[in-house]
Amino acid sequence: MTEMLKADPAEQMGAHWVRLRRFAGPMLQPLIKSGMAVAIADAARPGRPLILVNAAFTELTGVGATDIAASECRLDDWIGQAETTATLDALPEGESASLQVRTRRDDGSSFWNVLTLTPIANESGHEVYILVTAADAMAARDARDLESILSSKRQELARIGEQVELGWKLAGASGAWEWDIASETLYADVRFATLCGLSPTEASSGVPGRLFFSTIHPDDRLRVRIAVAAALQGAEVFARDYRIRSSDGSVRWVSARGRSHLDGDDQPVRFSGVQTDITDQKRVEEQLQLAQTAGGVGTFLYESGFGTAEVSEEFCRLLGFHPAKVLPVRTINSVVHPDDAPLIGGVASALSGELPYSEIRIRRADDGSERWLALRGQVREEGGGLCFMGAIYDVTGSKQVQDRLRELNLTLEDRVRARTRERDRVWNLSRDLFNVCDPQGVQKAVNPAWTQELGYPAEDLIGTRFDALVHPDEKAAFQSILADVAAGRSVPDFDLHLVAHDGEWRCINWTITAEDEDLYCVGRDVTTRLQLQDELRQSQKMEAVGQLTGGLAHDFNNMLTGVIGCLDIVKRRIESGRIDDLDRFMDAATSSAQRAAALTHRLLAFSRRQPLDSKPFDVNVLARSMEELLRRTLGEQIELVVRVDDRVLLAIIDPNQLESAVLNLALNARDAMAQGGRLTIEARRVAIQRRISAVPDDIPPGEYACLTVSDTGSGMPAEVLERAFEPFFTTKPIGKGTGLGLSMIDGFVQQSRGHLVIDSVVGRGTSVTLYLPVHGGEMLIEDTSARTHTPSGSGEQVLVIEDDASVRLLVLDVLQELNYTGIESHDGQEALQVLDSTAPIRLLITDVGLPGLNGRQVAEIARQKRPDLPVLFMTAYAPDAIDRGAFLDTGMDMISKPFTMDAMATKVRAILDGTREK
Repeated sequence: MTEMLKADPAEQMGAHWVRLRRFAGPMLQPLIKSGMAVAIADAARPGRPLILVNAAFTELTGVGATDIAASECRLDDWIGQAETTATLDALPEGESASLQVRTRRDDGSSFWNVLTLTPIANESGHEVYILVTAADAMAARDARDLESILSSKRQELARIGEQVELGWKLAGASGAWEWDIASETLYADVRFATLCGLSPTEASSGVPGRLFFSTIHPDDRLRVRIAVAAALQGAEVFARDYRIRSSDGSVRWVSARGRSHLDGDDQPVRFSGVQTDITDQKRVEEQLQLAQTAGGVGTFLYESGFGTAEVSEEFCRLLGFHPAKVLPVRTINSVVHPDDAPLIGGVASALSGELPYSEIRIRRADDGSERWLALRGQVREEGGGLCFMGAIYDVTGSKQVQDRLRELNLTLEDRVRARTRERDRVWNLSRDLFNVCDPQGVQKAVNPAWTQELGYPAEDLIGTRFDALVHPDEKAAFQSILADVAAGRSVPDFDLHLVAHDGEWRCINWTITAEDEDLYCVGRDVTTRLQLQDELRQSQKMEAVGQLTGGLAHDFNNMLTGVIGCLDIVKRRIESGRIDDLDRFMDAATSSAQRAAALTHRLLAFSRRQPLDSKPFDVNVLARSMEELLRRTLGEQIELVVRVDDRVLLAIIDPNQLESAVLNLALNARDAMAQGGRLTIEARRVAIQRRISAVPDDIPPGEYACLTVSDTGSGMPAEVLERAFEPFFTTKPIGKGTGLGLSMIDGFVQQSRGHLVIDSVVGRGTSVTLYLPVHGGEMLIEDTSARTHTPSGSGEQVLVIEDDASVRLLVLDVLQELNYTGIESHDGQEALQVLDSTAPIRLLITDVGLPGLNGRQVAEIARQKRPDLPVLFMTAYAPDAIDRGAFLDTGMDMISKPFTMDAMATKVRAILDGTREK
């Protein structure tokens, strides 16, 4: 205060205003700006001089800013020092007193001045200012009017005094309210109304009391109602923190403090208080609590002389207590180890400044476990005592690490010696090959296993290059591996063939790692293991071959029985002259032979050895063309859905084999939907960006034409799905399937450089997808006009080369029936003699698989002598003829055995007509 008196008057007034706002609260300024004559007196200075007057006070009394700046107007002079002191001392806390004094203005006039005095105290309760209001008593016409005015002023000043009292008791209050209990009316200032989303005008005039709860958050509303109900029933103190919804819709935290006011009969008549926005404070508290919890830091605050300390939740958790805000000091120190200083109170000798870092042991209150805590803090003087602020955190882990490090340091020499012995034992006794090389592969050390396993003495290897023992075919790859390891790149284990001292090649599996400037190599002889794996693989192959030949023999015997039996009956009946019923047996024999041919084709497809006539073909066209056929085949119980891509889906494929595959899948789906269902055939274009590892054969990235056949049938269990592609494996009844359907499709798709994926769930159906490589060119258009009769020849000479006499006889008879002249030859050498002659041969028909020169070689020699000679190859199975596009040249064609007379006639005529056109 002394410094304030010496300061500039403007600075003094600024300082007074700061203190007044802090002690009197937000209601002071509206009061000064009102029409009431108001002045402020400094209670701490002699004579209690006026330090502030408003315009109304100046107009009433003539006291202006010049007078108060010179401290010429004192409250004691107006009233009398003794009377003023006695009046103020007799005031109850928070009350006001009114006095009438004769006041003389500067112009010489005087009036009866009704003064009302209201003390304003600081945080310690000492009076620092006096709020003075003045009124002209001469304005009242009679005593009744004067009493009425005085009564009104007293009530108004009492209310103002209460607001001021609440204001200085709650620094930072944002909005005030007053609740008239009798009328259930709520009065509030502008700030309170703004926070609660109420109309400021209506709030100042009074609104229903229930609106007090309208903006409170639903989760807080009940507890606030209970607290308010208690205040309305006479409870003196109301203190609650809760959330409200502001006028802009946001949720904010407020702190409300208030009390109820009683009448002469101790009955509550009014309930007033203030409401402070503490949203930022709450946010900081939450962030602090989160930071403490995340960092495992607990905090405490202790004031000397008290038996309790304020603590955080993390502080309680670290000590094993239930969460609390206050804990007794005795309870806190009870968990500290007896040999360590108390957590709180052990630094009582410190006066101020940073507390020394300390570590103490505790035994947690909940589980009894012993933990180490680190303590940091600060001590400061406050209010005549010491205030201890500290933080604790768990350092048990670091203490344990320190203990282990201490033990390790004590036993390091012993452990190093023991580890060295262990390493030497491993180096000397292991049967694995150990060696150390420089980055160029020169061996610097080898273990005894090189002598035991490969027969090399250690002195013969040290100083030599490692790759001197490596198989020549693997040296380049080994040097590349050494370079990768030396460069720090990760290299998986790999196999190398090393030559032993006796000249035998041994397969060694190696692991190499780099450390400092050396390469450390560990090798294990896997020669025997690989031999066992080869033997196991061969055994599995033989088992598969046995299963395949067994199923093949069973089916072929059935079919041959039909062929031989029917031919035998036909022969017997012809000999006896009974020829009226031979067609039935001939048809049966033909059917069995065709079944045998189909089985052979399936076997070739399964083994990926069937001849394929692959060409660019639109998968969409195939899906659409099969729709009518499938509708007739599937029956009315099954719904057929066909979806095709809007774009052309060209794939390099054999259309006939693809159609057969789709038909097989559709029939399998039909059998799986005995009670009916839906079969979907979908053609679409798919771009695969990465390898798919969920299928047996990874599908490389690229563009694919996908054909999917899915059903809603019974599905396959896992054990059936695993064997779905095995030959002769079937779940159908005996005689209903060969078990080659899916294996044939899989073989055909893979032979076409595609992929097959099958997915099945029991009770939900099966989906089979064919991934076929997309062709980027154009589709070839073939002449599909139907033939009305079997084409015949005009006596053209045809050279036939076939080593099987029965097949050769059949082909020659077919040619004779078709009006061709056949020249027969049983092998390639005999055929070359005919080709060397001048015979006018128009066509060469040859089997691909011939003894000596094969059919393709004979055709090449014949083309050298007769460049324009057309060639028709016959094949039952020829590995070289699997890819028709690569096997055939211009003017060549192929027909697969067995074939019908119509098929042979069509092929012969087509190739001869093509020659004539050329």
